[in-house]
Amino acid sequence: MFAFPDLDPAVRERAAKIRLLVFDVDGVLTDGALFLGDDGQEYKAFHSRDGHGMKMLQRNGVELAIITGRTSRVVALRMESLGIGHVYQGQLDKLPAYETLKEKLGLSSEQVAYMGDDVVDLPIMRRAGLAIAVNDAHPLVLDNAHWRTARPGGRGAAREACEMLMQTQNTLETEMQRYL
Repeated sequence: MFAFPDLDPAVRERAAKIRLLVFDVDGVLTDGALFLGDDGQEYKAFHSRDGHGMKMLQRNGVELAIITGRTSRVVALRMESLGIGHVYQGQLDKLPAYETLKEKLGLSSEQVAYMGDDVVDLPIMRRAGLAIAVNDAHPLVLDNAHWRTARPGGRGAAREACEMLMQTQNTLETEMQRYL
């Protein structure tokens, strides 16, 4: 009934085990553009369908988290509006936050998916049970991903990843029935 009929069986097996999906922000939840006002205020655009996909995935038992190198009030506000409590900003080296989060939630690496777009994401992507890249990611990130989205960062890629996980965990069809 839904997408991903050609999903690689190895990716499907990895995705079925995921209990936590961790996102980078710039280039994944946004298109990577940074808008700065004269007053130093930072602005970012988030795709509303990505947010709804994230809410659906949470509703179906998968925790969500953010690990980002930048610090921005707008990111904190957006994650709060989505009910995401695991927010790690200002993480120039993202790996310690990843390890802390896994320990806090009592998860193994095979239960964690990470979605990134640039080389700073590689240390986590190379450890996570499922490494996801947006389709406009850096070539090294694409080479190290288990799966890549069809959509670019900030333009529905996060929604696509959420729906792929729900499909592999047999929750997508039931979730979509809520709307029919």
